[in-house]
Parts: sequence; structure tokens; C-alpha cells
Amino acid sequence: MSRWLSIGGVFTILFLGLGVVVSGPPSAVDLTVAGWVQGWWRGTPGRVAQVVSDAFGPVVPAVFAIALAVGIVVCWRRGLRFQAGVSLRVLAVLAATRLVSVVFKPLFVRDRPRAYPEFSYPSGHVVSICGTGLAATLLCVWLAPRLTRWVVVCFSVATVLCAASRVVLGVHWLSDTVGAVLGVLGVGILTAWAVRLLPPQIVPSPTPSA
Repeated sequence: MSRWLSIGGVFTILFLGLGVVVSGPPSAVDLTVAGWVQGWWRGTPGRVAQVVSDAFGPVVPAVFAIALAVGIVVCWRRGLRFQAGVSLRVLAVLAATRLVSVVFKPLFVRDRPRAYPEFSYPSGHVVSICGTGLAATLLCVWLAPRLTRWVVVCFSVATVLCAASRVVLGVHWLSDTVGAVLGVLGVGILTAWAVRLLPPQIVPSPTPSA
């Protein structure tokens, strides 16, 4: 069994297990954190959090998916079959991670900390930014290895900021954001393994023209 398959399976099990646990009454940790930020969404912290939430929300994977699709077409027309194939598989991983929120929210049926549309677990915004980060990391690992570390750092910070903004806004419990990251890593790694993006391989050098 591939090491990546095992890692993806562990993250998925943790995500599902946490979902089962939080389907009941909120935990002490969730209640404590929610108590710390209670009412913040009505003031300046809430306005700042809303800006962060909007910046790192579902628009990010949508823009990234469009960029990937354009890149696939351009690479294919230029004869860059390898790059087009990698980008297509990365797009599949991005699509799979988006399902973490779409599929599992109705299954766990968790209420939000305050009145708000839809269910709470996992956080869709955190799924969006974390899933995009995973997809961007895979793309860099294959096609631009030197950028990988910067992409990981930038999207890690963005994920933390997005998670904090959703908690400050009072629309998610802390465990919703943790579960989102676990779900993205689990589903994302399993999908990446299935489409042969993991383990990463060395990009073949272009054939010199005669």
C-alpha cells in the first residue's frame, strides 16, 4: 500500500471521526473559543474578519480553476502535453476537495454558533482556501519546484486567517475549521494519489530541437 494512500486515509478518518463527535452538543473547547469572540462580529473585528473571509472564500478556488483551465488549453495548443496533463489532474484534485464541504455538511447537520444559513461542519470557506493551497502546491511540485515552499507558506497563513475570520464572525465553531483542513488533506491526498500526482516525479526535460 502506498505511503500516500495511508496518509490520506488517516486524514480522512480523522475528518469523519471529528464530524461524528461534533454532531452532538458543542465541545468545551468550541464553547470556550466562541465565548472569547462572542459579539465581535458586530464591531470592528467583525468588519475586518468579513474582509478576510470574502478575500479567502469560495472565489479563490473558482479563479484558480479558471486559470488552470486556460493553462491547460494553452499548453495543449503549444504541444506541452506533460504540463497540460499535470494541470488537468491538479484540477481534478481541486474539484474533489470542494466536495468536502458540499457533500458532508448535509450529512453531519451541525448547527452554527449563531443563526446563519446552511450547516456548520466543515467550514466551506476554509475548505476553499485550503483546497486551493493543496492544488497549487501539487502544481508547483511538478512544474515549478522552487516556488513550492513559498506557496505552502502563503496558503498556510491564508488558511489560518480564513479560519480565524470565520470564528470571529460567529458563523463557525473552531472544530469546523480544523475539520475542513483534515477533510481537504484526506480527500485531496487520496485523489492526488489516484490520479498519480503522488508521489511526485521529476519533470522531463524538453527535447532539444534539431
